[in-house]
Amino acid sequence: MRPLHPLLLAALVGAAGIPGLRAQDSAAGRPAAVLVSGPREGDRAPDFSLAWASRDTAGAVPWFSLSSQRGKVVVLAFYPRDFTSGCTAQMKTFTEQYDDLFGEDVVVVGINADSLETHQRFAQSLGLPFRLLSDPKQEVSKKYGSADQNGYNRRTVYVIDRKGRVAYTNLRFGALDPKAYSSLKAAVSDARRN
Repeated sequence: MRPLHPLLLAALVGAAGIPGLRAQDSAAGRPAAVLVSGPREGDRAPDFSLAWASRDTAGAVPWFSLSSQRGKVVVLAFYPRDFTSGCTAQMKTFTEQYDDLFGEDVVVVGINADSLETHQRFAQSLGLPFRLLSDPKQEVSKKYGSADQNGYNRRTVYVIDRKGRVAYTNLRFGALDPKAYSSLKAAVSDARRN
């Protein structure tokens, strides 16, 4: 049996409704399919513990642990790098619209591979009211289908409900797209009610 042509395979997988599939050009200029796997809505959120920084501190103990947040709604915002234009826009919007998007009873964390020191400087520069978690080996990012092949995270957002289940996923969060923030706000509101 002959193997399927990569474009045909990508079309078949896309038609099957598998979330997170995207096409991209490889170094050779040929299309390639990249399947992004992470927990789906309704799945138990993979547990993890990571060191964190805030505008006031870096490397605080205890580490942030998802399981210790049980009973709270948690927003996991994976993003590529501190101090880049898209990431700055996203975190600035989160900060400026914090009460409207999340509220005091929701735990929000940003996650990427940057160091704790870089995270603290970034949090200070924007006055972030939430923690930034350092995932230098992208172990957590991989569990959530957010790590790319270049050592950076893709911009993805998960909402975890009070029972520790994934209530919402956006595997292509648009930092400059108002609809992305509206969708996130609705998902947080739904998770709070359930």
